[in-house]
Amino acid sequence: MNILFKKDTWQEIYYSLRNNKLRTFLTMIGVGWGMFLYVSLLGAAKGMENGFDKLFSGFATNSIFLWAQKTSIPYDGFPKGREVHLKLSDMDMLKRKVNAIDYISPQNARGSFTGTPGESMSRNGKNGTYSLTGDYSVGNKISEKKLIFGRYINDADVMGNKNVVVIGEEIYKNFFDAKKKENPVGKQVNIKGIFFNVIGVFRVKKGGGFENDQTAFIPLSTYTKMYNAGEQIDMFAIVSKPNANVNGVEENVKQVLKTKNKVSPEDTNAFGSFNLGKEFKKLTGFLTGMQLLTIIVGTLTILAGVIAISNILLITVKERTKEIGIRRALGAKPAEVRNQILLESVVITLSSGILGFMCGIFVLIILNALTQNQDQFPFYNPTVNYGNVFGAMAVMVVLGLIIGMIPAQRAVKIRPIEALRSE
Repeated sequence: MNILFKKDTWQEIYYSLRNNKLRTFLTMIGVGWGMFLYVSLLGAAKGMENGFDKLFSGFATNSIFLWAQKTSIPYDGFPKGREVHLKLSDMDMLKRKVNAIDYISPQNARGSFTGTPGESMSRNGKNGTYSLTGDYSVGNKISEKKLIFGRYINDADVMGNKNVVVIGEEIYKNFFDAKKKENPVGKQVNIKGIFFNVIGVFRVKKGGGFENDQTAFIPLSTYTKMYNAGEQIDMFAIVSKPNANVNGVEENVKQVLKTKNKVSPEDTNAFGSFNLGKEFKKLTGFLTGMQLLTIIVGTLTILAGVIAISNILLITVKERTKEIGIRRALGAKPAEVRNQILLESVVITLSSGILGFMCGIFVLIILNALTQNQDQFPFYNPTVNYGNVFGAMAVMVVLGLIIGMIPAQRAVKIRPIEALRSE
């Protein structure tokens, strides 16, 4: 279109907008506000998604934590209220009978969520009571520990019943000189009168995770010997295969255990569980819904703003009736008049969108700076997909052209002789 490269065209648009500054500014607010909402809310939703991804980093989000409780229904000659127990041998049975299981980690624990008291620990006259957990090496795949010293328990530690321990940062600060960054690896801590070699120290992110840094981890085999636990297990952490239905895996595992322990299939109390995969799916669904809602709200606001531009241009066309009549009398073609009005519509729409985009990005930069070094709230690196933004811009321009056709057509229908007669 030659009209785009004519200096007179842009001068006319400039003078038209300048002569109606307040009206133009108020009109631009509608579209600009819509783009601002679109960018800032979409970026904020992405920031929350990134924050939860960061919070759950190191966790197998398709995992299930399962423990035994008491029966609530009489079955097969057994009364209700009977205690059932998980056993180490159940691990191999579950792997055989539930094909969707990827891996299982058994755990025994004192303190923390178990409701039992913690264990007394000491070193060089310093004492403390902390949670103690017996674990397999695979447990670190389900809930990865952020190690600041050493390593985690491995298979050799479990097979050899070794007296090794991985301690949380709070235990480390109590027993070692944290200010001088003393390396505790290879040094000993007394747990229940038994000396354990420290092989690692882990840190828990503030405000996140299912563990705390007042916990010590030892090989499950060593824990079993210390407390004479035999085959009994407090909890199984089960991870399903990537494409498996986590809810289905949870149900199948419970049914297998109910059959093995002669528990009624309808008994919902015999085995307790926490399905992290199910909760994580709810969370991701919520975040997706937020993004969708943001897109809808932003789009509708932009549409309302573009319609306002059309109304303003209708008023402008009416005010410029005499001017349009003179142009037509001097030989301006209807297409030239139409294109002039359409171009004004696009310029206002695009300028408003760019302004709203810049304000939205500025807000996201501020939010990112305010949440850069905090873990209390799941919010991290709010960003927007520029493809989505450019797509919204393109939609805005198309809407501006479509809506702009109304005042443009009205301008074309103005007859020169009638326009020149108008006051």
